[in-house]
Amino acid sequence: MTVHLTGSQFAALGVTTEKPSKFHNVKVLADGKKFASKAEYMRYLWLKDELKAGRISGLSCQPRFILQESFKYQGNTERAITYIADFMYLRDGKTVVEDVKGKKTDVYKLKRKLFLKRYGDKYDFLEVAA
Repeated sequence: MTVHLTGSQFAALGVTTEKPSKFHNVKVLADGKKFASKAEYMRYLWLKDELKAGRISGLSCQPRFILQESFKYQGNTERAITYIADFMYLRDGKTVVEDVKGKKTDVYKLKRKLFLKRYGDKYDFLEVAA
């Protein structure tokens, strides 16, 4: 189920938004957290309901995963490559890593593959369409 709220409806909930990005998503500030889009915020609200109902546990926002460690090359340190998912939680004894996506960029597609290669046996990966 998709729920669409207007800017004034978000404001009535005490939620602030920023101007749209190049992908036309509107950042949302709510519950002391920053969400990349209204769709991500709406998914967060749904997950909070799931948490309250006891269907999931351990909900965390923006968990970070190392895809490749930092390394030295010709005396310079190359930074690690990381992937930041939107949510992580426990459901039915399995840890779920979740990403809400409207547009799948090339960088996202690459990081998703690297994540699945490294962590695919450890976590269930769920991609939620915005």
